Amino acid sequence: MAESISEGTLKSWLKQPGEFVNADEEVATIETDKIDVSVNAPTAGTITEHLASEEDTVTVGQDLFRIEAGEGSAESKPSTEKPESQGEQTEESVPSPPSPGKGEIRQKDTAGVQEGKEKKELKESAPSKPESKPKESKPKESKPKEKETLAPVAGSRGETRVKMNRMRLRIAERLKESQNAAASLTTFNEIDMSSLMEMRKKYKDEVLKTHEVKLGYMSAFAKASCLALKEIPAANASIEGDEIVYREYVDLSVAVATPKGLVTPVVRNAESMNFVEIEKEIAALGKKARDGKLTIEDMAGGTFTISNGGVFGSLYGTPIINLPQAAVLGMHSIKEKPVVVNGQIVIRPIMVVALTYDHRLLDGREAVTFLVKIRDYLEDPRKMLLA
Repeated sequence: MAESISEGTLKSWLKQPGEFVNADEEVATIETDKIDVSVNAPTAGTITEHLASEEDTVTVGQDLFRIEAGEGSAESKPSTEKPESQGEQTEESVPSPPSPGKGEIRQKDTAGVQEGKEKKELKESAPSKPESKPKESKPKESKPKEKETLAPVAGSRGETRVKMNRMRLRIAERLKESQNAAASLTTFNEIDMSSLMEMRKKYKDEVLKTHEVKLGYMSAFAKASCLALKEIPAANASIEGDEIVYREYVDLSVAVATPKGLVTPVVRNAESMNFVEIEKEIAALGKKARDGKLTIEDMAGGTFTISNGGVFGSLYGTPIINLPQAAVLGMHSIKEKPVVVNGQIVIRPIMVVALTYDHRLLDGREAVTFLVKIRDYLEDPRKMLLA
């Protein structure tokens, strides 16, 4: 666990007592307020006992299960293949009555298998009862009909209560903390996406063929943000106590929606990457987020955040600052709008962008200048080569 995590909720047991596991095989999953953590077997052996139940709150350092170390499967291990002391690896800090030896477990399992075989033989040898089928079929036909009449009708006022998961609770806590701590202010601008869309259309097939990654808009916004952050360093800073920490690097947090909530994995040193490298890193982090495989290291830190609500159809929005960062950039949907170009009204694809910033760190002049620089870079992507 990370130092900031002291407890979690045991969500599921993947291995039950009596099952054999290989070394480092996943045994259980713990949900924390940041990520889901896998609990792996410290050695190959047979799980003998669970020391916690699903949905229990468990703490760092707590023993979760006992394991009898040994090679082979649970069914084929001889009872004399290891000394008694090898089975004590995960139960040192948990006082408990001594568990039965392997010989006793094997005898119990064998008796269970024998009993099952005898029951099966008796069942197969017993004469069939044709009169039992009509008796079973009548109640089965009537029960579904009764349930159908109990279906909710129009105007139902039923309610369902679902316990908030730890990640959702933590997100709620951090968002409220941001609103309470930061002096948040949002400024807006419009970006003519014509040039960027033309560039993407021209090169996306070549990039996909050569680098096996899709060329999207996120890499351009990320690169433009990195260049603007160099020129307005306060947007890449944070407050620590009574000091302002300015950074010469950009660790870019990218907001990703998952079934459990919004997470912000970090692209490290984004300022040193080109478009393709940024796209590859964002794609890899997005896949890990959707698969629930993000680690604490993937989300730790971050100096500036980009949130793309446009993928869900958002037209306007005021993103919330990801503390202790100074600002967050919000992307939105691209819509065709009438605009004036050289005295003529033309139709152009326009995206509204929003910058929410901490007024304790950035003045209005700096914030507006920062967003205008991003706009200028994106309306003529060739400028990014000259910066």
